[in-house]
Amino acid sequence: MSSWKSRPLGIAYQTLGWISFISWSFSFYPQVILNYRRKSVVGPNFDFLVLNVTKHTSYLIYNAVLFFSRAVQRQYREKYGFGEEGLVAANDVAFSMHAVLLTLFTLYQVIIYERGNQRVSKTCLSISAVVWISAIICVILACRRHTWLWLISVFK
Repeated sequence: MSSWKSRPLGIAYQTLGWISFISWSFSFYPQVILNYRRKSVVGPNFDFLVLNVTKHTSYLIYNAVLFFSRAVQRQYREKYGFGEEGLVAANDVAFSMHAVLLTLFTLYQVIIYERGNQRVSKTCLSISAVVWISAIICVILACRRHTWLWLISVFK
């Protein structure tokens, strides 16, 4: 992350970012705990879980690459200017990683607990397949052209 020109603004950015991380992360636990206590996943929409894991994985790819890759950070600054502050903060990466893990854990609960006659819809599976096939095609195109910033923007 870039350094802030104003120390108080940088501290506020970091503080609010971690408060946001804690708040949003907390929202995953009630369903996981309820599923565990009941040993059942009857009720939650499975399509929502599948689409959520796709969304959060995409967001994780964007955050992690922009946070850790100096090449992508350079491409970002060349395109948008060198004065950009805080491209992606550590709390963004932490949240997206946490969201993927908790959503995958909830999907694991779908596999092991009683689920009644609930299923993931064919529409949801089709949409998810199109999204991930498109992502794979974009990765292939980006590898040929070394357009990493464009690639992670696809995942945003």
